[in-house]
Amino acid sequence: MYDLIILGGGPAGLTAGLYAARSRLKTVLIEKTYLGGQIVNTYQLENYPGYEEISGADLIAKMEAQVRKHGLEIVNEDVESLDITGDVKKVKTSNKTYEAKAIILAMGATPKKLGVPNEDRFIGAGISFCATCDGAFYRDATVAVIGGGNTAVEDALYLTKFAKKVYIIHRRNELRATKIEQEKAFANEKIEFIWDTVVVDVEGEYGVERLKLKNVKTGEESTLNVDGVFVAIGYAPNTELVKGIVDLDEYGYIMTDDDMRTNIPGVFAAGDIRHKSLRQVITAAGDGATAAYVAEKYIDSVKK
Repeated sequence: MYDLIILGGGPAGLTAGLYAARSRLKTVLIEKTYLGGQIVNTYQLENYPGYEEISGADLIAKMEAQVRKHGLEIVNEDVESLDITGDVKKVKTSNKTYEAKAIILAMGATPKKLGVPNEDRFIGAGISFCATCDGAFYRDATVAVIGGGNTAVEDALYLTKFAKKVYIIHRRNELRATKIEQEKAFANEKIEFIWDTVVVDVEGEYGVERLKLKNVKTGEESTLNVDGVFVAIGYAPNTELVKGIVDLDEYGYIMTDDDMRTNIPGVFAAGDIRHKSLRQVITAAGDGATAAYVAEKYIDSVKK
């Protein structure tokens, strides 16, 4: 029996693991793919204290080295089901069943799809959700980034390293990205903005060749020739496993108090998976630290 199970190996889960390991809690962190989550695909972070700039992959590598130094057990397994309403929290994976006194849910979120007819057909053949993964394939090409937040603008800026032309297509007439990122994008000659516009469909024979667009104000439809599309329209929380178990908000994010407690004793949530106003690496790390600290207090109370 473990003291604590952590689901998810992003900044929230790794920070929770660091605090738990340093508190000498018997802890296992379960991650189904690779450590880091979304942040691994971030080319450059400029708002993580202590670093003027650092790639997401480098930051996660440092976090991983730190938690392993403190003896955190990390396993790569796919979670199939949870039984977490009782005193013993049970996690069934593809390999075994883990039991613990407490659990921290830190499974993060997944990029949202466009929801257009041909999207699935072109994923991996011109549609991407990761500019840092696939940007180099579009050297001297024309690409479009869909979205208006930080991720969209950061992706567009990164893609200018390779593409000859980058369109940012946004459904509104102003960006949601931070002012400093906006300034960089507006100053970049390779970037052109298409405002008040949504993608209706993606077309092509063997790969992406053009986008069908619609102006949301006028209703006018048009086409735009592109070689690739990068989708950055937000995220959906990875809460399928806990639907009907813990309280969720209307968008599927886990409801917690300020100490990361859910409605179930011994069940905590941290990072992008929970209802909150700001989802950043630094806030995820803070959530993870708080969740581990409060989980330790809970574990101590049930041991008595």
